[in-house]
Amino acid sequence: MRNKIAGGVLAAAVTLVAAWEGRSLIAYADPVGIPTICEGYTHGVKLGDVATPEKCDQLTRQEVQKALVVVDRSVPRQLPDGMRIAFASFVYNVGAGAYQQSTLLRKVRAGDYAGACNELPRWVYAGGRKLRGLERRRYAEREVCLSSLG
Repeated sequence: MRNKIAGGVLAAAVTLVAAWEGRSLIAYADPVGIPTICEGYTHGVKLGDVATPEKCDQLTRQEVQKALVVVDRSVPRQLPDGMRIAFASFVYNVGAGAYQQSTLLRKVRAGDYAGACNELPRWVYAGGRKLRGLERRRYAEREVCLSSLG
């Protein structure tokens, strides 16, 4: 069953990520100075790199899929779809390491799903600065997360 719904969950997570990351076909320095291209892709990127829209689509889908795997492997049973989508967007943005060490994940593992969703708005800082874009993104992720709890 998990693989059958993965396509829809993956598509929804890609859409959520793309809505908040924005797309740049030319590499730039993100708010904390990390060379970034496409929808927030950073691995091996150098300032001045150029990508095609097709390459960006491929990279985003690939990285969101990896984020979903991180989320799915972090818990003993499958989470509701909205949580998986929201947490995949979160992992895509902050990285697997930050997610693995988070209170958010500790709450998920303890069965406090609403509490885990409500941790998302705490993650609004980059380079020690509170960013309005991250505030808006985290509240959107929180809404998606909570929507699956009925």
